[in-house]
Amino acid sequence: MKVAHITTPGGPEVLEIREVPTPAPAPGQLLVRVRAAGVQPFDLAVREGWRPAYARGELPNVPGNEFAGVVVQVGDGVVGSWVGTEVLGFNLLGCYAEYVVVGQDQVVAKPASMSWEVAGGFTAGAQTAQLAWEEVDPRIGEVVLIHGAAGNVGGFAVQLAKLRGARVIGTARPEHHDYLRELGAEPVDYRGDLVDNIRSLAPDGVDVILDGAGREALLATVELAKDLRRTRTLYEHEAGPRLGVATLSGTRTAERLASLVALYDQGNVSSLIRSVHPLEAAADAHRELAVGHGRGKIVLRID
Repeated sequence: MKVAHITTPGGPEVLEIREVPTPAPAPGQLLVRVRAAGVQPFDLAVREGWRPAYARGELPNVPGNEFAGVVVQVGDGVVGSWVGTEVLGFNLLGCYAEYVVVGQDQVVAKPASMSWEVAGGFTAGAQTAQLAWEEVDPRIGEVVLIHGAAGNVGGFAVQLAKLRGARVIGTARPEHHDYLRELGAEPVDYRGDLVDNIRSLAPDGVDVILDGAGREALLATVELAKDLRRTRTLYEHEAGPRLGVATLSGTRTAERLASLVALYDQGNVSSLIRSVHPLEAAADAHRELAVGHGRGKIVLRID
């Protein structure tokens, strides 16, 4: 099978298309023919040499934590009739590939309403946003602030907070403000005096904050939050906790993913695709994501 392989830590140019043996499913596993895979900031960090502290043993040199495809083979002990089922799911790396093996507890059925591109890039952003709200619990009428609201995680966070009945303020560049209004957020330009700009909309402070931008946004979070226990940062893993802003601590589950897929299928959340690249252009996808300031999701299409 073809994979996008990290030859050595470095820039996008170290991603190389290689032919490797197609894996076989172990007991309890599914072999999935991948049709699409999402591209995340996590993948860029792995490409540059970072490894998550929770990873055990040797990690594959193939990035990608989310995918969608068709189950083509199952291992011993798998419960149910999976072969031929269209699924989306998650894994710790290995998804920039034509095939991936995962546990049956890492996938859910893909609804017909969801395109391959949306399904391939759905898991990470939707689950990250939902994890954040499970931890800090925005409620009806509360003011929620989302830094980096036009990004993939931010877009889901806006919609899920609105479904909870919260009032949402989102920071983004001016060219993304109409998009945020469509999602139900009140947009704020993060350039200039960020704290004053937000206080003009929320003079009494902010109940819940999700920092998806870092740096100045983290400092604004500390200044604007009514209660730092109800704040989370996605990027400032060292500086955030030092200032009282925690990082996410939960883990992805098929049960949570299934509930989010149901929201999509019912038309209660949407997912914006920014661009689609073939597997052979994975390096270009990384370059595009590294520029920042975009809205929606970048996806690899694997035909």
